[in-house]
Amino acid sequence: MKILRILLLTLLLPLAITAQTNDTFVSNIKTLQVKLNGEWGEPPVLLLGGENFLEISFDDLQHTYVRYTYSIVHCNADWTPSDLIVSEYMDGFNDQRIDDYEPSMNTRMEYNHYSFTIPNDDVRLKLSGNYRIDIFEDGREEPVAQACFCVFEPRVSISISASGNTDIDTWHSHQQIDFRVNYQGYVVQDPISDLKAIVLQNRRWDNHVENIRPTYLRNNELVFTHNRQLIFEAGNEYRRFEILDEYVPTMHVYSMSYHDPYYHATLFEDKKRVSYLFDKDQNGRYWIRNGNNVDNDTESDYFYTHFRLVMPPVAGGDIYLNGDLTNGHFYEENKMEYNLIDHCYEIVRPLKQGSYNYQYLFVPEGETRGTPVTCEGSFHQTENEYWIYIYHRPFGERYDKLVGFNRYTYNIDN
Repeated sequence: MKILRILLLTLLLPLAITAQTNDTFVSNIKTLQVKLNGEWGEPPVLLLGGENFLEISFDDLQHTYVRYTYSIVHCNADWTPSDLIVSEYMDGFNDQRIDDYEPSMNTRMEYNHYSFTIPNDDVRLKLSGNYRIDIFEDGREEPVAQACFCVFEPRVSISISASGNTDIDTWHSHQQIDFRVNYQGYVVQDPISDLKAIVLQNRRWDNHVENIRPTYLRNNELVFTHNRQLIFEAGNEYRRFEILDEYVPTMHVYSMSYHDPYYHATLFEDKKRVSYLFDKDQNGRYWIRNGNNVDNDTESDYFYTHFRLVMPPVAGGDIYLNGDLTNGHFYEENKMEYNLIDHCYEIVRPLKQGSYNYQYLFVPEGETRGTPVTCEGSFHQTENEYWIYIYHRPFGERYDKLVGFNRYTYNIDN
């Protein structure tokens, strides 16, 4: 009955589109990935006019051929669609067909794996900025999935530093970001107003920071320092597990089992963390692979993966499974339920074989930002990854250029 209830929940995905994140809107689309140059873990940021490319892929659990198409939308810095028409930002046409697909092989959960690249022979992007790819199933007016990425033209440089010694505590539970934007050689009429900065921690959009005022301006440089907006909860290292084999438990897996017609992976019970736990995590990412590491895209099966978090119930909000495995969304299907008999939070998710990072976030009632403090704790030593985007809309232009991008990994030894 629990599996039936979970399957029903997957049909109740939200109708609203969260514009800045990868997302799926129907239950049969799983494991949507966006890879730069086909490489795992790289930021989905293309260099304008460069030779790099994005590979977009997903699985369709219908396992029968479906005609899928995609359209590309240019977006503003806030991820609302820009006023540009297609011919202004792209050589080519929308409604391109996705021709590259392969059926799964020797898997209990059957699927077709679809993929395509941007740019390609039919589509080439002309402008920098934010882009959203809408994926459509033939006969449906609304997209079944979306993939988000950026195109970058390097006009400014960004230098970044971070510290656990913040303006609200000293080497305790937070990290503070400082950065400088050098625009020497690039014409900006009003740097303080015209350059927009957005900061992400571990690709999370629920706690991203925007509308940041620089501390001061000097020598063709915007300086962002001692800014309370740029103080982040440090959290803890992500938890990890691997589901690589149908029969043999691997990292953090307590047992593997088969309940016709699908495999199930039960993880070891997790507990509320009260101290910092060092681990070499990947800051929330996952990597699809199987035990043989052969034809990972089509020979990796789906396992119903059982998570349990042993701790007392928490009032005033909900606890969610979080990481790239949920695309960072606080949807109903990612919310954990409390088991009053076993005194733990539980959730079951169908996941493709691979190596996964995850964490548990508490979201207070009426809020959209999650906090790790309740389940994971928050400790200044935690290694976190920060991305900074700088946008510019020159006078008279109708779109936001992405003129600066940099990433920084905070480490206590930095």
